[in-house]
Amino acid sequence: MLKKLLLLTAMLSYALMNASVVLAEGSKLAVVNVTKALEESPQAVAANKRLEIEFAPRNQELLSMRKQLRSYEDKLTKQGIQMSDAQLRELENNVRDTKREIRRAQEDYREDLNIRRNEELRKLQKRVKRAINTVAIRKQFDIVVGEGVLFSSQRVDITKDILKVLEDEFKSAPSGMLSPNVSQ
Repeated sequence: MLKKLLLLTAMLSYALMNASVVLAEGSKLAVVNVTKALEESPQAVAANKRLEIEFAPRNQELLSMRKQLRSYEDKLTKQGIQMSDAQLRELENNVRDTKREIRRAQEDYREDLNIRRNEELRKLQKRVKRAINTVAIRKQFDIVVGEGVLFSSQRVDITKDILKVLEDEFKSAPSGMLSPNVSQ
């Protein structure tokens, strides 16, 4: 345990010494709130709309299945006492089978939606990284820090610049939508 602590302290000291040397030489530092860029970019909004449209028919199908289940359950509640044993068994089987179908359809829906969301997120991450590189080169930053920043002043935060580059890219794309293929 003590060895680990000493090693960690040594690594941290080394990193701080190197950071102070870099900053002492007049290097420019910037900070990006990557999460904000991923959530607020027009590409993210467009991707969410595409996913909504793509999965709307399946969502409607799930709603229809739930409506059918409610119909079976209402019939069972209201008319169950008056039904023959065979009719009652058939209706109970319908309720059970419909519940099972709904569970499977919901699992498939969630799994497919998550896969598509992750695909869209990977594309967006590539775009955000490109935008960060564009702004860093344009403004001649030596270091751009993203995740793990606990505080940064507005002076070094370039998130707005990143969002502006993404917005310009989005506006210049044909019909406001970017093609699904993204090159780095």
